[in-house]
Amino acid sequence: MKTETALPRAGRDTPFYLLAAIAGVSTGWMDVTIDDLLFTALLVLAACMLLGMLRPRRPWRWVIAMVVFIPLTEFALSVSGRAHPSRVQVYGAFLTALPGVAGAYGGAVVRGVLDHLRQGT
Repeated sequence: MKTETALPRAGRDTPFYLLAAIAGVSTGWMDVTIDDLLFTALLVLAACMLLGMLRPRRPWRWVIAMVVFIPLTEFALSVSGRAHPSRVQVYGAFLTALPGVAGAYGGAVVRGVLDHLRQGT
């Protein structure tokens, strides 16, 4: 008799939450360094799309898990004296949730379509 220990759902998603945190921190650092909101939105869109494809159930969580780290990183860089983000960058960091939602849900839809196509063959 084979006994299999299944991890709880939260335990299986832990690496993906860590990936979202790393993506959020690196996006916040890039936002302060490059100072281009469109590039920041593109990074958020791509990372949330990847996370939505990898874990399509409840894609909104990837937006929250990633976007929360962008202003926190900007704040940490400001407090440490390494960079001084403008108010526009800080407010824009919260607006990056909009392309993040599009990316996460778009990735979940793409995953659903690919799974459906795979079942049909």
